[in-house]
Amino acid sequence: MVLVSAFVSADGRYRLCLRFSNARLSRSRTPVRRERGLSLFERPTTAVDLEPANTMVQSIWRHDSALIQAVGRRSRELWEPDMSSTQVRTDEAIGIQSARRTAMKLEVVVIPVADVDRAKRFYDGLGWRLDADFVMGDSFRVVQFTPPGSSCSVQFGIGMTSAVPGSAQGIFLVVSDIEAARAELVGRGIAVSEIFHRGAGGPLSGPDPQRRSYGSFASFSDPDGNRWLLQEVTVRLPGRVDADETTFASPTELAAALRRAAAAHGQHEGRTGERDADWPSWYAEYIVREQAGKPLPS
Repeated sequence: MVLVSAFVSADGRYRLCLRFSNARLSRSRTPVRRERGLSLFERPTTAVDLEPANTMVQSIWRHDSALIQAVGRRSRELWEPDMSSTQVRTDEAIGIQSARRTAMKLEVVVIPVADVDRAKRFYDGLGWRLDADFVMGDSFRVVQFTPPGSSCSVQFGIGMTSAVPGSAQGIFLVVSDIEAARAELVGRGIAVSEIFHRGAGGPLSGPDPQRRSYGSFASFSDPDGNRWLLQEVTVRLPGRVDADETTFASPTELAAALRRAAAAHGQHEGRTGERDADWPSWYAEYIVREQAGKPLPS
């Protein structure tokens, strides 16, 4: 079964999602459902009106159903277990596998600040979402912000940490376009370093010459000196993503993935010498494998 849905997630974003379910009956005849999600689109929103997202679902399903179904089909195939490797399992192996599947998601990073209100003004100025500002007497206060598109939040306040204010250094903020991210922060009045990349002798001016993923940086600090590092990531290294889900945090990221797939597909057609009528399946194979860190189709 393939379900298409649009909803507002807990982090306040529209999610356009395909969900595949493989239902079976247990020995007790109770339906047991295994599901796999494929998020095609996410963007910030408020939980006021879902109609734009529903319209989006209908539009994409109507105009790009071949691509969606191909991505879903390939994503589902990668999810299906290899029965030859799972027929015989020891109790120990099953125990290890179960332990590996325990979700431990990084939720919050606490940073030390000297002036909570000053820090709150700074992070609000970054355009980050204010999630909470709770005061409990004179000895405890917690302020939480979440960067755009991030599943992890930042907290600071009173009575939260004994670390020296400004001692948090090199906290990474991953962006898909380092130049656009830097320009946005500068436009908000933030002092951001020039873009740099790392060489054998240390940092070098400018983005990575080949614009390789993970290779370009810029930095800025909050009023207490806590230092943030922007890093451009366009393609994840193998093992750095959840292979059970193909997700894009913005239309820009999805468009970039489609452009990379299109370029690779053009080379594929050049090698075969003929037009590939089933290009949606090839695009789907490329996109799902690229994000899962698996070998790319040729």
